[in-house]
Amino acid sequence: MQRSRFGHLVERLQSSWKFLVIFIPYAWLLIFFLAPFFMVLKISLAELRIASPPFTPMIATDPSGATVIRLIFDNFGYLLQDSLYLNTYLSSLKISIGSTLMCLLIGYPIAYAIVRSTPVVRNILLLMIILPFWTSFLLRVYAWMGLLADQGTINDMLIWLGLIDAPIRMLYTEFAVYVGIVYTYLPFMILPLYANMEKLDASLLEAASDLGAKPVTTFLTVVLPLTVPGIAAGSLLVFIPATGEYVIPDLLGGGNVLMIGRVLYNEFNANTDWPVASAVAIVLLLLLVLPMMLYQHIQSKEAK
Repeated sequence: MQRSRFGHLVERLQSSWKFLVIFIPYAWLLIFFLAPFFMVLKISLAELRIASPPFTPMIATDPSGATVIRLIFDNFGYLLQDSLYLNTYLSSLKISIGSTLMCLLIGYPIAYAIVRSTPVVRNILLLMIILPFWTSFLLRVYAWMGLLADQGTINDMLIWLGLIDAPIRMLYTEFAVYVGIVYTYLPFMILPLYANMEKLDASLLEAASDLGAKPVTTFLTVVLPLTVPGIAAGSLLVFIPATGEYVIPDLLGGGNVLMIGRVLYNEFNANTDWPVASAVAIVLLLLLVLPMMLYQHIQSKEAK
């Protein structure tokens, strides 16, 4: 009798533990993602007013005393009418896609070299990849401002070497923004690629070599297809934050390179137009979520 009660208690604890394990991540998503998302969505469907908060409530009472729900979609229409927002979205996508491709072209050989190195060298190289995270992100961006300035280290070195006669304008240009984004997010490309490449079976490369395949053929037919999941994961980790980046375009671009993060800041703070700013944020979120949904759809189809 006591054993049956004990067994029943153990089963209840196991079921409770399983429920708790599942509940925690869903609660996290609900509190820190879905709740803020619906708040921003509610503001995007409101109308600007001179008050605190600076937007109309969704649920209000009309003069007759009836409760009405007001949903205003004019803010999204305004984004289509003003070319500033469309150009900013396109500029952000261009910079983020270009930065992602640069990170991939630079990070893929680095990750492959790390995997093929000896264990001691591999640990040192991984430490060098992670080491920048020990320094403040803002300090690293300010360091690049000193390097890329007209009287900065890079221009002074080029003049000293006799390669140029006058400083080259690098700071406050689109080039500086690319440099800052690639430098900042390159580890997010290298680490997923390394984790994926480390799982590759070395016997496959040996088999391809024994069958007469050249190194280029082995890479294109064996290594590259097997590392597609790492490429996709690293690309998403770079593309998503780069699209909404604010600090790097603001400091290294100096306001000359317009990205959607800067527009969001201006709408919320300078213009105090929370409904339009929220609409900009919702559209940006859709632009970032759609690639993730497409990637998950492709992954699920491949798994079947």
